[in-house]
Amino acid sequence: MPSLPAETPFLDLHNVSVARGERVVLHNINLTIHPGEHIAILGPNGCGKSTLIKTITCECYPLIPDNTPEPCEPETRVSLFGRQRWDLTELKKMLGVVSPDLPGKPTLHTTGRDAVLTGFFSSSTLWPNLHVTPDMHTRADQVLAQVDAVALRDKPVGEMSAGQQRRIMIARALVASAGTLLLDEPSNALDLAAQRDLHHLLRTLARQGTTLLLITHHLPDIIPEIDRILLMRDGRIVADGPKQQLLTAPILSDLFQIPITLTEKEGHYHAT
Repeated sequence: MPSLPAETPFLDLHNVSVARGERVVLHNINLTIHPGEHIAILGPNGCGKSTLIKTITCECYPLIPDNTPEPCEPETRVSLFGRQRWDLTELKKMLGVVSPDLPGKPTLHTTGRDAVLTGFFSSSTLWPNLHVTPDMHTRADQVLAQVDAVALRDKPVGEMSAGQQRRIMIARALVASAGTLLLDEPSNALDLAAQRDLHHLLRTLARQGTTLLLITHHLPDIIPEIDRILLMRDGRIVADGPKQQLLTAPILSDLFQIPITLTEKEGHYHAT
């Protein structure tokens, strides 16, 4: 895939509202992200983060205002990599997604390398009708090396630890993409050692030029390379700015509606 010109946003949402069933869960979202930015979207459970992910990945569609005049540029816009219309198969080659809700996750008997290869097809296993090319095998081996998972190449996914599985899922997300990674609560279900390894991997990917869009409510996931923070509450983006301005105890206490004590050391944040 050709690289995206720096002046073209990876993501451009304008006046986006989204309903799930009868309830509007995202309200007038405006968000622009350029290639190379590393951003964390932070907010309490139920604030709309998951719906925002599904909107970015074209699983949910925005409400269209009834009073939009024609002909004109629509008031509501969802643009990815400079385009408003996508074949989802092609979009997956540009945007790697790691999410617990991701459909087609590899089956437990699938080996690490085959699990990565399923990323080319968004499938749960390498079905007989799928044609894996030599270039795909080469790319899978490259990505396994990139995420330091070569030792997991022949290990069944079901025999891996949660941290090893997360590493394989990141490799799977990267194998067909052009270097943009969306991560939904990436440290969920990981122990402290696995969280540390995950954060080290994300720092390495960020330094290598992978664009990171991280959605979380877990402050330690916000690695030092992430310098822009968006705060969400009640389906709205309530703040967007530099990390040093928004990651403060008063702001986070208000966001999560509990008293928070914040500590920071060498770019790593922890809340108690």
